Amino acid sequence: MKKVVILVLALILIFGAALKVLPMAAGWPKDPYLAFTNEVWDTIKTNYWEKINDDQLAGLFVAAAEKITIKPQTLAQKDRQGVDKLVAQILKEIPEPDKKRDFVASMADLVLANLQPFGRSRLYTQKEEKSLSNNVNNISGVDQYGLLGVPKEASAAAIQKAYDDKSAALKKANTPEAKQQLAELNQAQQTLTNQKSRQLYDTAGVETTVEYRILNQDIFYLHLLRFSPTTLDDLTRAAGESEATPLATTLILDLRDNIGGAIDGLPWFLGPFLGADQPAYQFYHQGDKTDFKTSGGWLASLVKFKKVVILINENSQSTAELMAATLKKYNVGVLVGRKTKGWGTIEKVFPLTAQLTQNEKYSIFLVHSLALREDGQPIEGRGVEPVIDIGTPGWEKELYNYFRYPELTAELKKIP
Repeated sequence: MKKVVILVLALILIFGAALKVLPMAAGWPKDPYLAFTNEVWDTIKTNYWEKINDDQLAGLFVAAAEKITIKPQTLAQKDRQGVDKLVAQILKEIPEPDKKRDFVASMADLVLANLQPFGRSRLYTQKEEKSLSNNVNNISGVDQYGLLGVPKEASAAAIQKAYDDKSAALKKANTPEAKQQLAELNQAQQTLTNQKSRQLYDTAGVETTVEYRILNQDIFYLHLLRFSPTTLDDLTRAAGESEATPLATTLILDLRDNIGGAIDGLPWFLGPFLGADQPAYQFYHQGDKTDFKTSGGWLASLVKFKKVVILINENSQSTAELMAATLKKYNVGVLVGRKTKGWGTIEKVFPLTAQLTQNEKYSIFLVHSLALREDGQPIEGRGVEPVIDIGTPGWEKELYNYFRYPELTAELKKIP
Protein backbone atom coordinates (compact mmCIF):
# COMPACT_ATOMS: atom_id res chain seq x y z
CA MET A 1 0.00 0.00 0.00
CA LYS A 2 2.79 2.43 0.90
CA LYS A 3 4.54 1.81 -2.42
CA VAL A 4 1.32 2.66 -4.24
CA VAL A 5 0.99 5.89 -2.23
CA ILE A 6 4.58 6.88 -3.00
CA LEU A 7 4.12 6.21 -6.71
CA VAL A 8 0.91 8.24 -6.85
CA LEU A 9 2.51 11.14 -5.00
CA ALA A 10 5.50 11.12 -7.32
CA LEU A 11 3.28 11.28 -10.40
CA ILE A 12 1.18 14.07 -8.92
CA LEU A 13 4.23 16.13 -8.01
CA ILE A 14 5.91 15.77 -11.37
CA PHE A 15 2.91 16.41 -13.58
CA GLY A 16 0.59 18.46 -11.36
CA ALA A 17 -2.38 17.29 -9.35
CA ALA A 18 -5.58 16.56 -11.28
CA LEU A 19 -3.87 17.86 -14.39
CA LYS A 20 -4.83 17.03 -17.96
CA VAL A 21 -2.78 17.81 -21.03
CA LEU A 22 -5.26 19.67 -23.17
CA PRO A 23 -5.51 19.32 -26.95
CA MET A 24 -5.00 22.39 -29.10
CA ALA A 25 -7.94 24.64 -28.29
CA ALA A 26 -10.24 25.54 -31.14
CA GLY A 27 -9.80 29.25 -30.44
CA TRP A 28 -6.01 29.24 -30.74
CA PRO A 29 -4.44 30.50 -33.98
CA LYS A 30 -2.34 28.19 -36.16
CA ASP A 31 0.70 30.46 -35.86
CA PRO A 32 2.91 28.66 -33.27
CA TYR A 33 3.97 31.88 -31.53
CA LEU A 34 0.41 33.09 -31.11
CA ALA A 35 -0.84 29.61 -30.16
CA PHE A 36 1.83 29.47 -27.45
CA THR A 37 0.88 32.93 -26.17
CA ASN A 38 -2.81 32.00 -26.18
CA GLU A 39 -2.22 28.84 -24.16
CA VAL A 40 -0.19 30.77 -21.60
CA TRP A 41 -3.08 33.25 -21.35
CA ASP A 42 -5.72 30.52 -20.97
CA THR A 43 -3.67 28.57 -18.42
CA ILE A 44 -3.32 31.65 -16.23
CA LYS A 45 -6.99 32.57 -16.51
CA THR A 46 -8.13 29.07 -15.55
CA ASN A 47 -5.54 27.96 -13.02
CA TYR A 48 -4.05 31.02 -11.29
CA TRP A 49 -5.04 31.22 -7.61
CA GLU A 50 -6.71 34.60 -7.96
CA LYS A 51 -9.38 35.63 -10.44
CA ILE A 52 -7.76 37.93 -12.99
CA ASN A 53 -9.72 39.88 -15.59
CA ASP A 54 -8.74 40.48 -19.22
CA ASP A 55 -7.74 44.08 -18.55
CA GLN A 56 -5.30 43.07 -15.78
CA LEU A 57 -3.76 40.18 -17.70
CA ALA A 58 -3.45 42.16 -20.92
CA GLY A 59 -1.67 44.86 -18.93
CA LEU A 60 0.94 42.32 -17.79
CA PHE A 61 1.57 41.26 -21.39
CA VAL A 62 2.00 44.89 -22.48
CA ALA A 63 4.41 45.60 -19.61
CA ALA A 64 6.43 42.50 -20.51
CA ALA A 65 6.56 43.47 -24.20
CA GLU A 66 7.69 46.99 -23.29
CA LYS A 67 10.47 45.68 -21.06
CA ILE A 68 11.82 43.41 -23.80
CA THR A 69 11.50 45.84 -26.72
CA ILE A 70 12.47 48.87 -24.61
CA LYS A 71 9.74 51.02 -26.13
CA PRO A 72 6.07 51.83 -25.43
CA GLN A 73 3.41 49.42 -26.68
CA THR A 74 -0.34 49.84 -27.03
CA LEU A 75 -3.26 47.45 -27.35
CA ALA A 76 -6.11 47.79 -29.80
CA GLN A 77 -8.28 46.00 -27.24
CA LYS A 78 -7.55 44.78 -23.72
CA ASP A 79 -8.15 41.06 -24.16
CA ARG A 80 -6.51 37.95 -25.65
CA GLN A 81 -7.20 39.07 -29.21
CA GLY A 82 -5.60 42.44 -28.49
CA VAL A 83 -2.50 40.69 -27.15
CA ASP A 84 -2.43 38.52 -30.29
CA LYS A 85 -2.36 41.61 -32.49
CA LEU A 86 0.38 43.20 -30.40
CA VAL A 87 2.56 40.07 -30.50
CA ALA A 88 2.02 39.62 -34.24
CA GLN A 89 3.03 43.24 -34.88
CA ILE A 90 6.21 42.93 -32.79
CA LEU A 91 7.16 39.62 -34.44
CA LYS A 92 6.95 41.23 -37.89
CA GLU A 93 9.95 43.33 -36.88
CA ILE A 94 11.96 40.24 -35.81
CA PRO A 95 13.14 38.28 -38.88
CA GLU A 96 15.12 35.50 -37.16
CA PRO A 97 13.02 32.50 -35.95
CA ASP A 98 15.23 31.91 -32.90
CA LYS A 99 14.81 35.53 -31.81
CA LYS A 100 11.05 35.26 -32.33
CA ARG A 101 11.05 32.24 -30.00
CA ASP A 102 13.19 34.07 -27.47
CA PHE A 103 10.83 37.05 -27.47
CA VAL A 104 7.67 34.97 -26.98
CA ALA A 105 9.25 32.80 -24.26
CA SER A 106 10.72 35.81 -22.43
CA MET A 107 7.40 37.66 -22.59
CA ALA A 108 5.55 34.65 -21.15
CA ASP A 109 8.10 34.28 -18.36
CA LEU A 110 7.87 37.97 -17.44
CA VAL A 111 4.07 37.82 -17.35
CA LEU A 112 4.19 34.81 -15.04
CA ALA A 113 6.89 36.29 -12.82
CA ASN A 114 4.80 39.44 -12.29
CA LEU A 115 1.76 37.57 -11.04
CA GLN A 116 1.42 37.91 -7.28
CA PRO A 117 3.24 36.82 -5.22
CA PHE A 118 5.98 38.18 -7.47
CA GLY A 119 8.50 35.69 -8.81
CA ARG A 120 6.68 32.51 -7.72
CA SER A 121 5.22 31.62 -11.15
CA ARG A 122 7.59 31.05 -14.07
CA LEU A 123 7.95 29.52 -17.52
CA TYR A 124 9.98 26.32 -17.19
CA THR A 125 12.23 24.59 -19.67
CA GLN A 126 12.61 20.81 -19.61
CA LYS A 127 15.82 21.18 -17.62
CA GLU A 128 14.15 23.39 -15.02
CA GLU A 129 11.18 21.03 -14.71
CA LYS A 130 13.56 18.09 -14.20
CA SER A 131 15.42 20.06 -11.54
CA LEU A 132 12.11 20.73 -9.78
CA SER A 133 11.21 17.04 -9.93
CA ASN A 134 14.58 16.07 -8.42
CA ASN A 135 14.16 18.69 -5.71
CA VAL A 136 10.68 17.47 -4.79
CA ASN A 137 11.87 13.85 -4.75
CA ASN A 138 14.88 14.83 -2.60
CA ILE A 139 17.49 13.87 -5.18
CA SER A 140 20.36 16.30 -4.68
CA GLY A 141 23.01 14.47 -6.68
CA VAL A 142 25.41 14.70 -3.73
CA ASP A 143 27.60 11.62 -3.22
CA GLN A 144 26.58 10.52 0.29
CA TYR A 145 29.35 7.93 0.41
CA GLY A 146 31.86 10.59 -0.60
CA LEU A 147 30.70 12.88 2.20
CA LEU A 148 31.57 10.18 4.71
CA GLY A 149 34.71 9.11 2.89
CA VAL A 150 33.67 5.47 2.53
CA PRO A 151 33.34 3.20 -0.53
CA LYS A 152 29.90 2.22 -1.80
CA GLU A 153 30.34 -1.35 -0.55
CA ALA A 154 31.14 -0.19 3.03
CA SER A 155 29.32 -1.97 5.84
CA ALA A 156 26.86 -0.16 8.10
CA ALA A 157 29.40 -0.40 10.92
CA ALA A 158 32.11 1.20 8.77
CA ILE A 159 29.73 3.98 7.75
CA GLN A 160 28.83 4.62 11.39
CA LYS A 161 32.51 4.76 12.39
CA ALA A 162 33.30 7.21 9.60
CA TYR A 163 30.39 9.36 10.72
CA ASP A 164 31.47 9.26 14.37
CA ASP A 165 35.03 10.31 13.48
CA LYS A 166 34.07 13.15 11.17
CA SER A 167 31.19 14.46 13.29
CA ALA A 168 33.33 14.56 16.44
CA ALA A 169 35.76 16.95 14.77
CA LEU A 170 32.97 19.16 13.42
CA LYS A 171 31.22 19.38 16.79
CA LYS A 172 34.42 20.80 18.29
CA ALA A 173 34.71 23.46 15.56
CA ASN A 174 31.36 25.11 16.46
CA THR A 175 31.28 27.40 13.39
CA PRO A 176 28.41 28.01 10.92
CA GLU A 177 30.36 26.10 8.25
CA ALA A 178 30.94 23.19 10.63
CA LYS A 179 27.23 23.11 11.56
CA GLN A 180 26.28 22.95 7.88
CA GLN A 181 28.77 20.15 7.23
CA LEU A 182 27.50 18.31 10.30
CA ALA A 183 23.92 18.54 9.01
CA GLU A 184 25.05 17.06 5.70
CA LEU A 185 26.90 14.27 7.51
CA ASN A 186 23.81 13.53 9.62
CA GLN A 187 21.71 13.07 6.50
CA ALA A 188 24.33 10.87 4.86
CA GLN A 189 24.64 8.72 7.99
CA GLN A 190 20.89 8.23 8.36
CA THR A 191 20.43 7.57 4.64
CA LEU A 192 23.16 4.93 4.49
CA THR A 193 22.88 3.12 7.84
CA ASN A 194 19.27 2.06 7.30
CA GLN A 195 18.99 -0.84 4.87
CA LYS A 196 15.80 0.33 3.13
CA SER A 197 16.78 3.97 2.78
CA ARG A 198 20.25 2.94 1.58
CA GLN A 199 18.73 0.70 -1.08
CA LEU A 200 16.51 3.56 -2.26
CA TYR A 201 19.51 5.88 -2.43
CA ASP A 202 21.61 3.32 -4.31
CA THR A 203 18.89 2.67 -6.90
CA ALA A 204 17.29 6.12 -7.34
CA GLY A 205 19.55 8.65 -5.62
CA VAL A 206 16.78 9.53 -3.14
CA GLU A 207 18.03 10.69 0.25
CA THR A 208 16.18 10.32 3.54
CA THR A 209 13.90 13.18 4.56
CA VAL A 210 13.64 12.29 8.26
CA GLU A 211 16.40 12.10 10.86
CA TYR A 212 16.06 10.79 14.41
CA ARG A 213 18.05 10.79 17.63
CA ILE A 214 17.51 9.32 21.08
CA LEU A 215 18.34 12.27 23.33
CA ASN A 216 17.80 10.31 26.54
CA GLN A 217 15.65 7.44 27.76
CA ASP A 218 12.57 9.67 27.82
CA ILE A 219 13.07 12.09 24.89
CA PHE A 220 12.97 11.07 21.23
CA TYR A 221 13.87 13.54 18.47
CA LEU A 222 12.50 13.55 14.91
CA HIS A 223 13.72 16.07 12.34
CA LEU A 224 11.63 16.38 9.17
CA LEU A 225 14.15 17.86 6.73
CA ARG A 226 11.65 18.29 3.88
CA PHE A 227 8.62 16.55 2.38
CA SER A 228 8.91 14.17 -0.56
CA PRO A 229 7.03 11.11 -1.86
CA THR A 230 9.18 8.94 0.44
CA THR A 231 8.60 10.94 3.63
CA LEU A 232 5.84 8.68 4.98
CA ASP A 233 8.15 5.67 4.71
CA ASP A 234 11.04 7.69 6.17
CA LEU A 235 8.86 8.81 9.08
CA THR A 236 7.63 5.29 9.77
CA ARG A 237 11.20 3.91 9.80
CA ALA A 238 12.58 6.72 11.96
CA ALA A 239 9.71 6.64 14.45
CA GLY A 240 10.16 2.89 14.74
CA GLU A 241 13.62 3.50 16.18
CA SER A 242 11.92 4.88 19.30
CA GLU A 243 11.19 1.25 20.25
CA ALA A 244 14.75 1.22 21.57
CA THR A 245 13.43 3.44 24.38
CA PRO A 246 10.03 1.86 25.16
CA LEU A 247 9.48 4.06 28.22
CA ALA A 248 9.97 7.34 26.34
CA THR A 249 7.05 9.77 26.73
CA THR A 250 8.42 12.93 25.10
CA LEU A 251 8.76 13.76 21.41
CA ILE A 252 10.55 16.70 19.82
CA LEU A 253 9.32 17.16 16.24
CA ASP A 254 11.67 19.52 14.41
CA LEU A 255 10.27 21.44 11.42
CA ARG A 256 12.93 24.14 11.46
CA ASP A 257 14.59 24.99 8.14
CA ASN A 258 12.13 22.69 6.36
CA ILE A 259 11.36 24.33 3.00
CA GLY A 260 8.33 22.12 2.34
CA GLY A 261 7.92 19.95 -0.73
CA ALA A 262 5.30 17.32 -1.42
CA ILE A 263 2.15 19.21 -0.45
CA ASP A 264 -0.05 16.51 -2.04
CA GLY A 265 1.24 14.03 0.53
CA LEU A 266 0.46 16.17 3.57
CA PRO A 267 -2.77 14.30 4.46
CA TRP A 268 -0.65 11.13 4.73
CA PHE A 269 2.05 12.90 6.77
CA LEU A 270 -0.56 14.22 9.23
CA GLY A 271 -2.36 10.90 9.61
CA PRO A 272 0.27 9.40 11.96
CA PHE A 273 -0.24 12.33 14.37
CA LEU A 274 -4.01 12.92 14.05
CA GLY A 275 -5.55 9.67 12.86
CA ALA A 276 -7.55 9.18 9.68
CA ASP A 277 -10.33 11.37 8.24
CA GLN A 278 -9.68 14.38 10.45
CA PRO A 279 -10.42 17.82 8.90
CA ALA A 280 -6.92 19.17 8.39
CA TYR A 281 -6.56 22.31 6.28
CA GLN A 282 -7.93 24.30 3.35
CA PHE A 283 -6.73 25.63 0.00
CA TYR A 284 -8.12 28.83 -1.51
CA HIS A 285 -8.51 29.12 -5.31
CA GLN A 286 -10.40 31.85 -7.16
CA GLY A 287 -12.92 32.44 -4.39
CA ASP A 288 -13.46 28.79 -3.47
CA LYS A 289 -12.11 26.82 -0.52
CA THR A 290 -11.19 23.14 -0.74
CA ASP A 291 -11.15 21.05 2.44
CA PHE A 292 -8.56 18.34 3.05
CA LYS A 293 -8.74 15.49 5.55
CA THR A 294 -5.99 13.31 6.96
CA SER A 295 -5.27 9.94 5.36
CA GLY A 296 -3.80 6.70 6.66
CA GLY A 297 -4.04 6.62 10.41
CA TRP A 298 -2.23 6.67 13.72
CA LEU A 299 1.37 5.47 13.79
CA ALA A 300 1.69 3.09 16.72
CA SER A 301 5.26 4.13 17.48
CA LEU A 302 4.13 7.75 17.99
CA VAL A 303 1.02 7.16 20.10
CA LYS A 304 3.03 6.66 23.30
CA PHE A 305 4.37 10.23 23.28
CA LYS A 306 2.28 12.30 25.69
CA LYS A 307 4.51 15.39 25.75
CA VAL A 308 5.21 16.87 22.30
CA VAL A 309 7.24 19.92 21.30
CA ILE A 310 7.13 21.12 17.68
CA LEU A 311 10.07 23.30 16.67
CA ILE A 312 9.60 25.99 14.00
CA ASN A 313 11.63 28.96 12.82
CA GLU A 314 11.75 31.69 10.20
CA ASN A 315 12.98 29.18 7.61
CA SER A 316 10.05 26.78 8.04
CA GLN A 317 7.93 27.26 4.95
CA SER A 318 5.21 25.92 2.68
CA THR A 319 4.21 22.34 3.60
CA ALA A 320 6.08 22.60 6.91
CA GLU A 321 4.07 25.69 7.86
CA LEU A 322 0.80 24.02 6.95
CA MET A 323 1.72 20.95 8.99
CA ALA A 324 2.65 23.14 11.97
CA ALA A 325 -0.61 25.08 11.69
CA THR A 326 -2.67 21.88 11.58
CA LEU A 327 -0.88 20.31 14.55
CA LYS A 328 -1.36 23.59 16.42
CA LYS A 329 -5.10 23.55 15.68
CA TYR A 330 -5.44 20.10 17.24
CA ASN A 331 -3.10 20.87 20.18
CA VAL A 332 -0.95 17.89 19.23
CA GLY A 333 2.03 19.65 20.75
CA VAL A 334 3.40 23.03 21.79
CA LEU A 335 4.91 25.08 18.97
CA VAL A 336 8.25 26.47 20.12
CA GLY A 337 10.58 28.76 18.18
CA ARG A 338 9.99 31.74 15.92
CA LYS A 339 7.28 32.76 13.46
CA THR A 340 7.56 30.82 10.20
CA LYS A 341 8.49 32.26 6.82
CA GLY A 342 4.98 32.93 5.50
CA TRP A 343 5.38 31.12 2.17
CA GLY A 344 1.87 29.82 1.69
CA THR A 345 1.51 29.36 -2.05
CA ILE A 346 0.73 26.06 -3.74
CA GLU A 347 2.37 25.73 -7.14
CA LYS A 348 1.62 23.25 -9.90
CA VAL A 349 3.33 22.40 -13.18
CA PHE A 350 1.13 22.70 -16.27
CA PRO A 351 2.60 21.19 -19.46
CA LEU A 352 1.92 23.22 -22.60
CA THR A 353 0.46 21.66 -25.73
CA ALA A 354 1.53 24.49 -28.03
CA GLN A 355 5.33 24.60 -28.25
CA LEU A 356 7.73 27.03 -29.91
CA THR A 357 10.19 24.42 -31.15
CA GLN A 358 10.65 20.65 -31.26
CA ASN A 359 13.95 21.03 -29.40
CA GLU A 360 12.45 22.46 -26.20
CA LYS A 361 9.34 21.64 -24.23
CA TYR A 362 8.04 24.44 -22.05
CA SER A 363 5.70 24.15 -19.08
CA ILE A 364 4.14 26.65 -16.70
CA PHE A 365 5.01 26.65 -13.00
CA LEU A 366 2.01 28.50 -11.59
CA VAL A 367 0.72 29.50 -8.17
CA HIS A 368 -2.54 27.59 -8.16
CA SER A 369 -3.81 28.00 -4.58
CA LEU A 370 -3.12 29.62 -1.23
CA ALA A 371 -2.86 27.53 1.94
CA LEU A 372 -4.99 28.63 4.88
CA ARG A 373 -3.73 28.29 8.44
CA GLU A 374 -5.64 27.20 11.54
CA ASP A 375 -7.54 30.51 11.88
CA GLY A 376 -8.66 30.53 8.24
CA GLN A 377 -6.17 33.23 7.22
CA PRO A 378 -3.65 32.67 4.40
CA ILE A 379 -0.21 31.55 5.53
CA GLU A 380 1.23 33.67 2.72
CA GLY A 381 2.79 36.81 4.17
CA ARG A 382 1.64 35.94 7.70
CA GLY A 383 3.37 32.73 8.70
CA VAL A 384 2.49 30.56 11.69
CA GLU A 385 3.03 31.94 15.18
CA PRO A 386 4.69 29.76 17.82
CA VAL A 387 2.96 29.22 21.15
CA ILE A 388 6.29 29.92 22.84
CA ASP A 389 8.55 32.44 21.09
CA ILE A 390 12.19 31.82 21.99
CA GLY A 391 12.91 35.46 21.17
CA THR A 392 10.88 36.45 24.22
CA PRO A 393 12.77 36.73 27.53
CA GLY A 394 11.70 34.06 29.97
CA TRP A 395 10.53 31.57 27.33
CA GLU A 396 12.12 28.77 29.37
CA LYS A 397 9.77 29.46 32.27
CA GLU A 398 6.81 29.46 29.90
CA LEU A 399 7.88 26.05 28.58
CA TYR A 400 8.30 24.80 32.13
CA ASN A 401 4.74 25.88 32.90
CA TYR A 402 3.51 23.61 30.11
CA PHE A 403 5.47 20.48 30.96
CA ARG A 404 7.09 20.90 34.41
CA TYR A 405 10.09 19.19 32.85
CA PRO A 406 13.43 21.08 33.15
CA GLU A 407 15.32 18.26 31.41
CA LEU A 408 13.29 18.96 28.26
CA THR A 409 14.37 22.60 28.23
CA ALA A 410 17.97 21.53 28.70
CA GLU A 411 17.79 19.10 25.76
CA LEU A 412 16.12 21.71 23.53
CA LYS A 413 18.99 24.11 24.15
CA LYS A 414 21.50 21.47 23.05
CA ILE A 415 19.88 20.93 19.65
CA PRO A 416 21.79 22.89 16.96
